[in-house]
Amino acid sequence: MPELPEVETIRRGLEGFCLNKKIVQVKVSCEKSFIGAENDIVGRSIVKIRRFGKALVMDLSGGLSVICHLRMTGQLIYRGAGVQGVKTDGVGLQDLMREDSFAGGHPTDSFFTELPNKQTRVEIKFEDGSKLFFNDQRKFGFMKVLATTGVESEKFIASLAPEPWKMTDEEFYQRLQRHKNALIKAVILDQKVVAGLGNIYADEALFYAKIHPKRLAGSLNFDEAKLLIEGAKKVMKESIESGGSTMATYVKADGTKGDYLKLFAKVFRREGEPCLRCGEIITKIRVVGRGTHICPNCQKEGGEND
Repeated sequence: MPELPEVETIRRGLEGFCLNKKIVQVKVSCEKSFIGAENDIVGRSIVKIRRFGKALVMDLSGGLSVICHLRMTGQLIYRGAGVQGVKTDGVGLQDLMREDSFAGGHPTDSFFTELPNKQTRVEIKFEDGSKLFFNDQRKFGFMKVLATTGVESEKFIASLAPEPWKMTDEEFYQRLQRHKNALIKAVILDQKVVAGLGNIYADEALFYAKIHPKRLAGSLNFDEAKLLIEGAKKVMKESIESGGSTMATYVKADGTKGDYLKLFAKVFRREGEPCLRCGEIITKIRVVGRGTHICPNCQKEGGEND
């Protein structure tokens, strides 16, 4: 599943290509992937594109919206009018841009080849002839039509906590105290505590604050909580600016790869390498069932991180 910075870069890409375009046709090949009546959005234009945590929302004219969640293998692929597919031999993603196309999400040959294909679940055609394809190999993602006024009361959106930059230090500290007997990494991964932090950015924020991921949330003092939310804001802002982490599964909305892990990551996927702060070797452990990267020296389990 993409993390918040990856979804934000896709949102920005969609704005550049799809905003103010009128929908003239919708084809749905998998009922599970499209919730609602496709004809309800025909004749409407995309007037705004928002993000709630890891979900995208396309607001349409006339008071309807489409929520889109990519889940694990979802893709949003835009093709300009007349663009069918691109040969993969010797053609990079930047070459696709010259053809008025982009691909965001789980990278496969679908980024290059003719669409629709067997992984296409929804095809949206615009008045100018361009198209937006929602592809999803494992069918975990979805598009859902609903009234714009009902978006924020949608169950999984309504349950989201504020994102790091919308939360005060005191509010964050108090949220941690409500889960004082849980491991701090589990707490900050809980989208009902703070929205948007996934495995990568949780590891990076904990390293920034010199906090071991197995400490109990209630053991953090206010200053440590303040450092942790500060770290979350910093690493996610850097990732958004660089286009996301991508790893092996996600790319930016314009088809280029994000470079957060290469340029900014201090611990994630750096096991066996020296800590950039103290020189100790980064190790990988398991915390709440997740691969977790730490510096054993900077992040002591007892909290002695001076």
